[in-house]
Amino acid sequence: MSERKRLLIVAHAPSPNTQALRDAAADGARHPDLEAVEVTVKPPLEAGPDDVLACDAILLGTTENLGYMSGALKDFFDRSYYACLEQTQGLPFAFYIRAGHDGTGTRRAIESITTGLRWRLVQDPLICRGDYDPAFEDQCRELGLYLAAGLDAGLF
Repeated sequence: MSERKRLLIVAHAPSPNTQALRDAAADGARHPDLEAVEVTVKPPLEAGPDDVLACDAILLGTTENLGYMSGALKDFFDRSYYACLEQTQGLPFAFYIRAGHDGTGTRRAIESITTGLRWRLVQDPLICRGDYDPAFEDQCRELGLYLAAGLDAGLF
């Protein structure tokens, strides 16, 4: 068996609903058929450059706060950016946003930072807009599953 791939999930989850989204993404990534993927879940304030440098792909999750990403995710990027800049180019990633409005500013901010890092977006961003819908959990589960399955299959 080849070496296990490492998927890092960094998700801001300040409420029961956002915790459910984070947990659904992790559940999808930990699908029992994906034996070659190890999943680590950390809140942004506990994750840092060492975690990014040790992973093979990353899934980001955030709330939309005043048309921007959460302060916690921004802090994660602030602490990790320069330490990871040269060493993580091409890192496969995906992200989801829990947006009470449209998520446009949050998406733009994440894409701007990850473009600077030269990370590679491998799934369309998932924006869970409007009032909370339990279907968001299924969408996050699928996002986690697809990202982990891509790692497992050696697609990235």
